[in-house]
Amino acid sequence: MSKEENKEVKEEVVEEVAEETAEDVVEEKKEPDSDEIIEGLKAELDKAKNDVARAYADTARKYRFQQPATEILPILDSMEMALKVQTEDEVIKNYVKGFEMIHKQLKGVLEKEGVQEIDAADKPFDHNTMQALMQEKKEGVESGMVIEVLQKGYMLKDRILRPALVKVSE
Repeated sequence: MSKEENKEVKEEVVEEVAEETAEDVVEEKKEPDSDEIIEGLKAELDKAKNDVARAYADTARKYRFQQPATEILPILDSMEMALKVQTEDEVIKNYVKGFEMIHKQLKGVLEKEGVQEIDAADKPFDHNTMQALMQEKKEGVESGMVIEVLQKGYMLKDRILRPALVKVSE
């Protein structure tokens, strides 16, 4: 072998060894041992558990008033029916004034907690917030419009507590 050939062979061997060494280094960096993998997965799992627990707590806090509000709504309906009484008797008028004050306070508490009345009267029927109990043909009213609210509906923030029960035009 000539000097030149010998030099080329040495260069090839050096290049091959360098490539193998580089590949070994890359392989070592790519493959963490199983303990490191397990620890990384445990950390990710703990983070996911904390995120789910935080989201659940936020939802529970946001809708904490749902059950009491659902139980108060029939009382509010009864008060509104009582307030519709028309009379000339002074004693009954005083009771009506008392009911009006209590009604106003009760509505204020509900509003403070995020309970809102669903505005349905004279609106297009919305199946997400309303429940149609009847249909009636009414002149001068286009089809699908709410013509009467039979029972008010309420929402707690973005959740339906009770849909509005309505009569819809045909």
